[in-house]
Amino acid sequence: MKTAAALLFALAVGLAALAVLQRGSTPARGQTALTVYCAAGLKQPVEAVAAKYRTEFGIEVRLQYGPTGGLLSNLRVAKQGDLFIAADDGSLADARKFELVREALPLVRQHPVIAVRAGNPKNIRSVADLQRDDVKLALTNPDAASISRVTKKALGETWTKLVARATVMKPTVTEIAADLSLGAVDAAILWDATVPQFKGAEAVVVPELKSHVENASAAVLAFCTQPTAALRFARYLSAPEQGGAVFKAHGFQLADGDKWAEKPELILYSGGVNRLAIEKLLKQFADREGVNLTTVFNGCGVLCATMKTMKDANAPRFPDAYFACDLCFVPPVAAQFPEAVMLTETDIGITVRKGNPHGVKTLADLALPGLKVGLCNAEQSTLGYMTRGMLKSTGLLESVRKNVVVEVPTADFLINQMRAGGLDAAIVYRVNAIPQAEHLEFFPIKHEGAKAVQPFAVRELSPNRQLARRLLAHLQANRGEFEQAGFLWRGNEPAIKSADIKVPEYLQAK
Repeated sequence: MKTAAALLFALAVGLAALAVLQRGSTPARGQTALTVYCAAGLKQPVEAVAAKYRTEFGIEVRLQYGPTGGLLSNLRVAKQGDLFIAADDGSLADARKFELVREALPLVRQHPVIAVRAGNPKNIRSVADLQRDDVKLALTNPDAASISRVTKKALGETWTKLVARATVMKPTVTEIAADLSLGAVDAAILWDATVPQFKGAEAVVVPELKSHVENASAAVLAFCTQPTAALRFARYLSAPEQGGAVFKAHGFQLADGDKWAEKPELILYSGGVNRLAIEKLLKQFADREGVNLTTVFNGCGVLCATMKTMKDANAPRFPDAYFACDLCFVPPVAAQFPEAVMLTETDIGITVRKGNPHGVKTLADLALPGLKVGLCNAEQSTLGYMTRGMLKSTGLLESVRKNVVVEVPTADFLINQMRAGGLDAAIVYRVNAIPQAEHLEFFPIKHEGAKAVQPFAVRELSPNRQLARRLLAHLQANRGEFEQAGFLWRGNEPAIKSADIKVPEYLQAK
């Protein structure tokens, strides 16, 4: 019996040891905790979402609450943590000014209201009523809480009068909401979504405050040591069917969050010319976000044709973002991509072998007898489309075409053939020729159309539109990579409506 017991004991110890080894070899998904600093008015829904996330993924979320301004002050000193949930756009702007945050995901929208006790026993209907002698008013400190900073800006001098009459002034919106709920005061200025979180309170919407809508956002802290995990939780918070459902149940109006996926896939269509600058940046972005980023490089004619064949913009493989070689290839897909941001530009010219043995410098020179010329295909690529327009407008199309021995979808094919000695000259972008400066020369074409502007657009109905916008922000934050590749930078210009893009007349004719 003793021997059997000993064997059973040894077996139990062995199984326990095996279990420990197995746990050690495959770390639990929840081993790394996240530290989140959250505006007090968002405590209830964020706490509920954090508990849901912890249950679903085993990841501990440590929440620290306070007035938004106070949290910002603490973060400037401590410089620790993963996420900052700001109650308003102004606080997020301050965090950016102090270089405390990087990516920001909008969660909900809210605006200030007058909160009163249930049934509105004091019949408070306007901001003016808050100044009555029989009304006890509670406010938050504008130096600490976002709600009062927004209200102060909205009301101007009236705010000063309200402060003079306030019975109570406390640091957070939840503290004055609690005073109202307990009947200690008759009214308070709260976020519209805060009111339903407290018993015995109701909202009075007034025109002076209604239009001051603010986004509450989750932003990754600049000193976060686990940005991928922080971004995943932020995506969960903002997803309509995950955190969004909790926020909605608490009375919040949802912002424009992406559909939830633990590891979403972002599809980018890009003109071939952009590959030179963005390949490394795309990998950086995908690694930091913890997402799959599928990039299709091709001529923009091919890319637009592919999108048109899909017909339905909700098709599973329809791109979430489109980075064209030139503005002229945005109008064909303007319905799906209604807005574009110019990032860069590059000029178009003629490349020849070093020493220019055939003396080719102009469009007219491309018609010299016996010359072997390479062009991009006008139906498949932006460069080919623009080349055809320039040749036609100068009356050189037919004479140059007699020398064309190859037409390809993208200019990198032409560069390869130039290096291999199969061509005497080719029309390419300057950025294509720069890496081959030791072997090839480049002569800019003197024509109004010899310049391409590269726009980036996000698909309006993409389930990953916020992710795509963060990709755009990542590209805009890395101007140096584009300039190093030879592009001229235009990424600080405001977005333009795709419908307003005018294709020059010389490009419109076939």
